[in-house]
Amino acid sequence: MSIDIEALYRDLHAHPELSFQEHRTAKIVTDHLQALGLTVHEGIGRTGVVGVLSNGDGPTVLLRADMDGLPVEEATGLEYSSHVRVLDDEGNDVPVMHACGHDVHVTCLIGALELLAGEQSSWSGTVVAVFQPAEEWGGGAAAMIEDGIFERVPAPIVVLGQHVAPFPAGWIGLHAGVAMASADSINITLHGTGGHGSRPETTIDPVLMAAAATLRLNTIVSREIAATDSAVLTVGQLHAGSKNNIIPAEATLGLSLRTFDNQVREKLLAAMERVVRGESSASGAAKEPTITYAEHFPLTVNDESATHRTAEAFRVAFGANKVIDPGPVSGSEDVGLLATAAGVPLVFWFLGGTDPAAFQSWESTGRMPENIPSNHSPHFAPLIQPTLDVGINALVTAAREWLASA
Repeated sequence: MSIDIEALYRDLHAHPELSFQEHRTAKIVTDHLQALGLTVHEGIGRTGVVGVLSNGDGPTVLLRADMDGLPVEEATGLEYSSHVRVLDDEGNDVPVMHACGHDVHVTCLIGALELLAGEQSSWSGTVVAVFQPAEEWGGGAAAMIEDGIFERVPAPIVVLGQHVAPFPAGWIGLHAGVAMASADSINITLHGTGGHGSRPETTIDPVLMAAAATLRLNTIVSREIAATDSAVLTVGQLHAGSKNNIIPAEATLGLSLRTFDNQVREKLLAAMERVVRGESSASGAAKEPTITYAEHFPLTVNDESATHRTAEAFRVAFGANKVIDPGPVSGSEDVGLLATAAGVPLVFWFLGGTDPAAFQSWESTGRMPENIPSNHSPHFAPLIQPTLDVGINALVTAAREWLASA
């Protein structure tokens, strides 16, 4: 068979699905894997799919792609744009877009499996292809592990994966060591005493409390974290009230925290709790804030030796000038949980997906342009080619580096 890779990508892009709702995507994946002759395991971690391509004695290599989209309204203007709207986990009607490129990841892994299945005379071993749900929630990898993925498929010697990113199509970026930040999503409810807007003296105003806490929270990184450490703390949501002349009883904050070191993370979390509790106490609140920890992504740590080995294979395949070290990235991933659960090295790299013409100033300035849409933007639109071909060949190159030669 010959898969029309570009048509597959356009179809996936036009039909994104939210975390743990990836039923259509999973069916498409299953159909392709079965047509390629793989043994397929469906419904692992709710909507996850795993294909096993066995080809004699040799190492087992795990290749991973994530499948879910985001509640973002697409604004790319592409002819294959998403116009999908669905009910999210909380029952809200939301738009859905592949604003993080998971459609690229799925397409490239299917394309890589087609090549590997057609070249079985030149390699031996086993390829385990994991199509993971709910990466955006940070819960998909954990769900597959809890559902016994490594009790159902052969144990790998390495976990390999990639993520499309806003740098030139045709480039590969990988960094040994801590490659991506850990991330925490935290929801805080500040409890006040509501009342009439004309009589604030009879209330404890949670809006003022939330505003003061927001200002103080934004000083933690600049005043409590050493210049040699890196962290990002963002207050992304602040909600309170229903009418101009009513002081509400509660205000809520939504925080995002990114760190590259677990000790720094613990310090920031403790400081965050101290600040919101302190502002609540200073305001005279009768009830302490409610602090809820939601999604958590661990550090993504690339094994040093395995990363150098894979990077050298990429240099041979694509040219040394197309393989870069982007340093640690402040985005987050849960792919590392699969490697940790299997007790094996992780190698996770970035796949360029932006028109190289947009980077003409790179050689003279050494800086990436700042006006290029990044992941999670409603304007994020990876260049179809050479992104897909390079992504497919990157997965094949990495897999063959770890499989045995026939």
